[in-house]
Amino acid sequence: MKGHCRYFAPAALSLLLAACVSPRSSVVFEPAAGTQGRTVAPAPVARAAAPGGSYRVVKGDTLYSIAFRNGVDFRDLASWNGIAAPYTIWPGQTLKLSASGAAAPAASHAVVATSPKPAANPPARTPAGAGFETVPANPAATAETPAPAPAAPVKPAPATATVSAPAPASTAVTVVPVAGAPATAHTAAAAATPPPAPPQAVAPGATRASAGINWRWPADGSLGKRFQSGDAIPGIEILGKSGDPIRAAADGVVVYSGNGLVGYGELVIIKHNDSFLSAYGHNSKRLVKEGQRVSAGQQIAEMGSTGATRDELQFQIRRDGNPVDPMGYLPSR
Repeated sequence: MKGHCRYFAPAALSLLLAACVSPRSSVVFEPAAGTQGRTVAPAPVARAAAPGGSYRVVKGDTLYSIAFRNGVDFRDLASWNGIAAPYTIWPGQTLKLSASGAAAPAASHAVVATSPKPAANPPARTPAGAGFETVPANPAATAETPAPAPAAPVKPAPATATVSAPAPASTAVTVVPVAGAPATAHTAAAAATPPPAPPQAVAPGATRASAGINWRWPADGSLGKRFQSGDAIPGIEILGKSGDPIRAAADGVVVYSGNGLVGYGELVIIKHNDSFLSAYGHNSKRLVKEGQRVSAGQQIAEMGSTGATRDELQFQIRRDGNPVDPMGYLPSR
């Protein structure tokens, strides 16, 4: 018995020490089969479900405003309805709001490079060193025709010293088709426009780089309401007074400027890249049009209370069609 005690005592002491230093947890984590020794990437965030049904286009709509109104990515909406860039739509057109039963996407016109066809009767080539000479097709003509005289060198024209300056980015126009507007409206307007005026002043302000975009606050004033994902109009509200400047939160292209979305009043939507849009609602006056390129800090509207009960800016950021909290992108202040 004493011999057994000599073996049990150290074992009990080891168990007691292990209990003291081990973490107090009742959850045991075991790697999935086949994943030991490598990093498992997190699952991608799922997009919001498509609303389904259909939408009938009215005058003044753009593909971007319809996607914004229904909470879907404009690229998905275009794909479901077989609409290719620049996303032309027309009043009375019915658009499907989900992939179910959607029309097949428009076929892309790929350019296929083809090799030139060989000559009908290519000249025979004799291998070098075979002891044969190449015989021209017309030896007499070859012997009697003198070689052409070398052409006299052409002096290059002197370079002009005057170089035209490029148009400022804030006045550039991109085609954004608007339902009910002539297809060439933007092109004709741009051609008839005289030389652009100096670019509009851009107000200074702090910026924050996030998701590859430099963001800044779209308006001065106090924060009246924070982001709630479940709201019918999910965004933040910035309080101010009528006429206060509303500025672009980042560089981009205006893809909607109108009042056709219920609850937003006079609304401007800016596309920053294929993933991000920003929206500016309740304005008293809009200062930009569809297709216009704007710079961060450039004034795009004046604050107002259209579609609201007080003077405020209703500001949203959407990523791949889904509303996100603007506070996660805007700089601290």
